[in-house]
Amino acid sequence: MGSFSIWHWLIVLLVVLLLFGSGKISNLMGDLATGIKSFKKNMKDDEPDASLAESAPPAATPPAGTISGPAAQPTQAGATSQTTRPAA
Repeated sequence: MGSFSIWHWLIVLLVVLLLFGSGKISNLMGDLATGIKSFKKNMKDDEPDASLAESAPPAATPPAGTISGPAAQPTQAGATSQTTRPAA
């Protein structure tokens, strides 16, 4: 009791084949193999890039995220700044 016999496994296999069909299962396995090959290829491609990045000299340009301060604008002599005061 508790273990499956060969007949149980054959019935499960028959039900799976009836539900999915043999063509669909073979296509699924082919897609899985293609995905694994692509993953392995991309992992090999990434390794040399990481070693090159470590040995490259630092860039001379500032990082893209730096923000410079506002530029100073020349003031004219005698010009007054207009401020708004709340009405009393």
